[in-house]
Amino acid sequence: MAKIRTLIVAGEAFPLAKTGGLGDAITGMARALAQAGIPLTVLLPAYRGVRARLKRVREVAPLHNLPGGDARLVAGTCPQSGLDFLLLENDALYDRAGIYLDEQGCEYGDNAVRYAALAHAAARVAGGLPGIVRPNLVHAHDWHAGLVPLLLRAQGLRDTRSVMTIHNLAFQGQFPLECAAALGIPERCRGSDGAAAWGRLNFLKAGIRYADRVTTVSHTYAREIMTPAFGCGLDDLLRQRAGDLLPIPNGIDDILWNPARDPQLGALRFSVRDLSNKARCKAALQHEYGLEAAPGTALMAMGSRLTEQKMADVAVQALPEALERHPELQVAILGRGDRRLEDALQALARRYPGRCAAHIGYDEAAAHRLHAGSDILLHASRFEPFGLTPLYAMRYGALPIGSRVGGMADTIEDPGPRAPLSAMASANGLLFDGDSPAAMCEAIARAVHLREHALLWRAMQRNAMSADFSWRSAIGLYASLYRSLTGPDARDAVAARADRALGAALGARQQSGSAMPAPV
Repeated sequence: MAKIRTLIVAGEAFPLAKTGGLGDAITGMARALAQAGIPLTVLLPAYRGVRARLKRVREVAPLHNLPGGDARLVAGTCPQSGLDFLLLENDALYDRAGIYLDEQGCEYGDNAVRYAALAHAAARVAGGLPGIVRPNLVHAHDWHAGLVPLLLRAQGLRDTRSVMTIHNLAFQGQFPLECAAALGIPERCRGSDGAAAWGRLNFLKAGIRYADRVTTVSHTYAREIMTPAFGCGLDDLLRQRAGDLLPIPNGIDDILWNPARDPQLGALRFSVRDLSNKARCKAALQHEYGLEAAPGTALMAMGSRLTEQKMADVAVQALPEALERHPELQVAILGRGDRRLEDALQALARRYPGRCAAHIGYDEAAAHRLHAGSDILLHASRFEPFGLTPLYAMRYGALPIGSRVGGMADTIEDPGPRAPLSAMASANGLLFDGDSPAAMCEAIARAVHLREHALLWRAMQRNAMSADFSWRSAIGLYASLYRSLTGPDARDAVAARADRALGAALGARQQSGSAMPAPV
């Protein structure tokens, strides 16, 4: 069987570039693949300061006539992750204060050019460049790399297979269709049967349309995105590609997120066998957030993007009632997002001094301390492809309250509010349905009540801290997928299968005259 040589293309990779769970997922997956013996390189934009964080840096190839101008590829190794990187260096495009957003929180106006350049660089590498190992599989992640499968197909690189992974379908990379020519997208790919949706260029749709295989990050999310409610307008295309859509759940780095070895906790490390230092972490967190030093309180953390997706708007309404109903409850909030929601949560903290605190921003070390010191994690979401944060919290003995959607429905075990109390001994967290403040308040009330039963709570903590959510099981699935695409008998069969499925689906749509629905 042909040796697998993989190029991973992404907009983020921890610790070089991270705005959320995507950066963690890319690095965790890549490290696990490398440990499984699959040679790979990660292609990433050379954002400000990234080159300086690599070792053994060397310029390997100039790239002329890319969208946005001439660029170069720089190779190096990240000492923290041990991964090999190719950086696409063009200071005019990437040497900026933010990754996707400017200092005012607005999207850069040339994001289409920035990530089209990344896709063209990937296609050049796949086509073969002196001094760079040519991949036979390119794994594109989210809309930032969505044009990669299209460009591979347009260049006729049939001996290089492509996988497109959807981490969050809501972010699709939509831009004016008029810029398609300047982005190097062939005219034959600019229609509604190609990269266009609702009269706009859609990077993620291009990836889904042209990739040999499409994956997403949890079983429930894979089912959800083929429905109008969660499909963000692409459910029709996803149903057409159902035979090539695979759910492969994410994992977490259980070495990085390990309270027994976490350097962020200093001398206050703890384990599932000995939780004595968790109480000290709680006292330290209360001091850090200006909360009352009360060891008997139920300290609930909320650490996420402060957006409507993450139900921060619902939390703004639910938390005052929860704090009034439960005098023994404290709330510590860490995150950034919608300015309006940031302001509302800070106002809530001023309303309940000593019981509620909100730190606006994000810091990796602070996130570790938040999980280590809290009893409960509130992580509601209107949709959640996977949900890394609840799994981090579980590792640290903070039991999550999550929404029954996406990956959280797959990973949080909860017999439900109608089950007898004893049934919770098999649980590792709590789930609730819907997005009403009342439902969130009732879930918080359940958690506070359960915590009053010390032995039961301890059993739930053991379940949470002992669960295996590592990348080990996922990597076997990715390795099998890669082998199926790169084997000597797979190449023509895979391409023919994808073309037949797409041709049949597109023909059916043309016969029905149906239009693609508007995005959610």
